[in-house]
Amino acid sequence: MSSPRNATPHVTPHASDVTSDGAAWLASAGTYPRSTLAFWEERPEAPVVLPCGSAFDVVSAPAIFGRRMLDRMWMEGPGSGPVAEFRGRMLLFTAPGTAQRLPSLLEWEEWSARGRNGGRTGEVPPLLCHGAGDAVTVPAPAGVPVRSGSRWLVAPAPPQPWLPGPEILLWAAVRAARAAVRISIFPPADQGAKVYDVTRRR
Repeated sequence: MSSPRNATPHVTPHASDVTSDGAAWLASAGTYPRSTLAFWEERPEAPVVLPCGSAFDVVSAPAIFGRRMLDRMWMEGPGSGPVAEFRGRMLLFTAPGTAQRLPSLLEWEEWSARGRNGGRTGEVPPLLCHGAGDAVTVPAPAGVPVRSGSRWLVAPAPPQPWLPGPEILLWAAVRAARAAVRISIFPPADQGAKVYDVTRRR
């Protein structure tokens, strides 16, 4: 699959805190956005459950593999949409419809890779795709201690965050799987401290 270097997404700011406009965009996914915003005004540190399928889909990956996907998207691709960590999973916010399309693309890629190479060069772990009819718990708008296991890595960019589609997620997953084969069993000491500087976006 070719690299999506030519994609031209809108700039997404990196921040641990979500702006008021970013919170409004997240809340718009729900049936009662004003109620969600009122709840966050009272408890800005509280996560909430939001439905997928209208404003966004979410692809949930194991934390380490999700970090590798995110690295590929920023180092070699167009960057990412909003990204959060929640209870050991990486939540990548994607364009609506991604959850329906991505599994079949991953299945095709696995079949194609076996045909080309006689086997996989790296395994893509199961990715949980949340779309229409699903809901996910998202971190609070306000930054919270890392020990809680819930935080924003890339906050939503107002007024309408750029969201990658299924092809970019497939590309990132395949690149991350290939990179995993070459990575030492000893992770970098500062692995959890990496940030994504949007000023370097292509």
